Amino acid sequence: MKRSFLSILLLLAANICFCQTYISLAPSLTNTAGTVADKTNIALEIGRQWDVFSMGLDIGKTSLARVKGRDTTVYLELRPNLNIFQQGRFTNTFTAGIGYIFNGKENLVTELTSGIEYAYNQRLHFNVNFGQYFYSGLASSSNVTFFGFSVMFYFKETETGSLIKKKAD
Repeated sequence: MKRSFLSILLLLAANICFCQTYISLAPSLTNTAGTVADKTNIALEIGRQWDVFSMGLDIGKTSLARVKGRDTTVYLELRPNLNIFQQGRFTNTFTAGIGYIFNGKENLVTELTSGIEYAYNQRLHFNVNFGQYFYSGLASSSNVTFFGFSVMFYFKETETGSLIKKKAD
């Protein structure tokens, strides 16, 4: 019992010491039919980053249009992210997420996203991203593509990297 408790305590300490916490705001536009409000998504993500890998919890709305009756646009998503390649202040990112849309007929959402992130400084990063959302339910499924951007703030300075590093000459 003591050994298990000590192991868990050590893992928690390593988690806190070797990662950065971030918060991100991410609006995007989908290719669905309708008004601009129908096409607009917004998300707030809180997560942790370990070198080239990050894991975030995302809460958002699939549409900013007015909803009559029960709101079927609110979702919660787990978003692992990988920094694939870095050149200077620019990083190519890949995200594959999975989540749940509350009260939705197509309540399972999965996401595949690629982006180009710019590190303005060690705490503030901007990301232009594009990808696809896949929705599925008991009797129907659909998908949409989207284009968006995000602003990411790290609570302590970051030292991000990539899987593929360019050799110095």
